[in-house]
Amino acid sequence: MIFIHYTGGMYSRHVLPLLQDALADTPVVLLNGARQTGKSTLIQSLSATAQRRYFTLDDATTLAAAASDPDGFISGINDPVSLDEVQRAPGLFLAIKAAVDRDRSPGRFLLTGSANVLLLPHVADSLAGRMEIVTLWPLSNAEVAGSPTLNLADGLFDEPVYSLPISPCDRGELIVKLLAGGYPESLTRAVSRRRQAWFDNYLQAIMQRDVRDLAQIEQLVEFPKLLRLLATRSAGLLNFAELSRTSGLAQTTLKRYFALLETLFLVYRLPAWERHLGKRMVKSPKLYLPDSGLLAHLLGQTEAHLGAVAGLPGALVETWVFSELIKHLAFTTKQLTLWHYRTQSGVEVDFVLENRMGKLTGVEVKASQSVSSKDFNGLRYLKETEPHAFQRGILLYSGREVVPFGADMFAIPMSVFWAKV
Repeated sequence: MIFIHYTGGMYSRHVLPLLQDALADTPVVLLNGARQTGKSTLIQSLSATAQRRYFTLDDATTLAAAASDPDGFISGINDPVSLDEVQRAPGLFLAIKAAVDRDRSPGRFLLTGSANVLLLPHVADSLAGRMEIVTLWPLSNAEVAGSPTLNLADGLFDEPVYSLPISPCDRGELIVKLLAGGYPESLTRAVSRRRQAWFDNYLQAIMQRDVRDLAQIEQLVEFPKLLRLLATRSAGLLNFAELSRTSGLAQTTLKRYFALLETLFLVYRLPAWERHLGKRMVKSPKLYLPDSGLLAHLLGQTEAHLGAVAGLPGALVETWVFSELIKHLAFTTKQLTLWHYRTQSGVEVDFVLENRMGKLTGVEVKASQSVSSKDFNGLRYLKETEPHAFQRGILLYSGREVVPFGADMFAIPMSVFWAKV
């Protein structure tokens, strides 16, 4: 196990073996993810051990050279190289394509981007067939706990986690995790006001640099307001008409701004699962903010407030589970995909994990410390309507132990995500 040093701790990043495998057989590897997820630290550690040159486009001189003459900049680099924040000079992608067409040696270019290149027009296409993309989300709770690389999405899908020793889900510990999120820097801020200051500075830096880089938008007043509005809708259906009315933004403008926030990994749309076109299913995606700490900050949630109330906000807890699932899906060995499930009659399952053979595992989230049989109704409906595809139903709750609710239905404490297994 290789540990990477971040401010405040040493963590083993679970996508690292995937990244190393890609470098061994692919000319260009892109480590994609939001700012401050640890991309730079990770590739600098790889560069140091592999004698790989390192440049960051956050450096003004390097950016000027790469932007003014991309071909000259790339042709002047003969050794394997790491290029950090490559989205700041989009012209580099065509220059890298030309260099790779001349020499397809594996591992020549290790790139990082704080914008999702799959959503940037013409960028990903220029390196089709030459580039593998690995996504680095903020730290998972398994990484923070120092757990081995057991993939919990795979485990929930295919049984291994059920028999593991899982400690009770302590409410106070869960609250701390909900508020901290997974950005390495935010995890170092134990005091609430210091964490709030970090999130404020983080959002300000993104608005002033990345939004202007990608969209050349000078008037940025709407963006923080829109992000706060979207935070109140996290774990809900994405409805642009309602958002347009509430925000006062025209739908065309709203969708353009939303796409930009999505490109910067600040929001995520989870598609609806649908296999049979004749069924009356809700087709709208669900909206999530990918980090519960950022969501809690935007909603003004504090440890004192959450500790004083009887329950926990369902949307915040569901968003936290979502963020944990996508972190493990980034290195799934079963090629799982994630969906939500909802019928027009109101039956829903928070998450559906699906493999390439079409097998399904449903995952429900309850913020409460106890559950009853009726909490499995959505999962049972999914089983009844998809009997050949359904494998099992999981209900994640803030309780004490794994409880079977039938041969293929289980209530599992959310502490499974930080269990040292």
